[in-house]
Amino acid sequence: MDNFIKRLSLTGFAVVLSTAGYAADLPTPVIEHIPQVPAVGGIYLRGDIGYKIYNSPDLKYGTLDFANESMDGTFMIGAGVGYKFNNYFRTDVTVDYEFPAEVSAGAPCGGCGGDSVEKADIDVWTVMLNGYVDIGTWNRFTPYVGAGVGASYVTTSGINFRNPNGATGSYPGDSKWNFAWALMAGATYDVTQNWAIDGGYRYLNIGDAQSQEFTTGGQTTRIQYKDLTAHEFRLGARYTFNSGPAAPVYYEPQGPITSNF
Repeated sequence: MDNFIKRLSLTGFAVVLSTAGYAADLPTPVIEHIPQVPAVGGIYLRGDIGYKIYNSPDLKYGTLDFANESMDGTFMIGAGVGYKFNNYFRTDVTVDYEFPAEVSAGAPCGGCGGDSVEKADIDVWTVMLNGYVDIGTWNRFTPYVGAGVGASYVTTSGINFRNPNGATGSYPGDSKWNFAWALMAGATYDVTQNWAIDGGYRYLNIGDAQSQEFTTGGQTTRIQYKDLTAHEFRLGARYTFNSGPAAPVYYEPQGPITSNF
């Protein structure tokens, strides 16, 4: 009986040794961690505020040329949706609203002692399709240049005049659609992988504005507010949805298993 127990113990010990040798010959599992790299591309939303400085427009009423034209600056707000295709190109569609800006000019006033003062308010909706080239990123700053085309909806209101002799009056305003275009330059700063701050300059051409037709000085026509162009200084925020880090990848290689057993 004792010999049987001894033989059984030796057999079990041999099995344990052979199993350990077999396990030692197995390849060590390799777990590889792929570095987290921000995903390139994705849909983004943007919002902007800014201030516009207008160039002097050109005012006419039929054969009458106005003088000393000027147009006040004004604030604007905007929003848009876009898509970033890669690290260097993105595009978006934006809608901006410009608060009313006052335009003023002088008009010859025969028989009233000088020039009348003509004023009007002009506000603008702008819809643009824009494209941008992101030049590169340094310390989270990405300078860019861009261009846009679209349409502007320009409305005149509060058109009035005051003559040197104290006489006053008003004319009816009007609205119209124009072709619009823009050139942009600026830079973005990546606050996080999703959020970016955008500061930029935009040169914007929104076309012309007009009053309704009315009759004065022997003419029946409109006041034309031509060459409405502005320099915009804008500050905005952009949120990109698909710019989070890629998930790490783990794998265990499969290969032939050898044994010395």
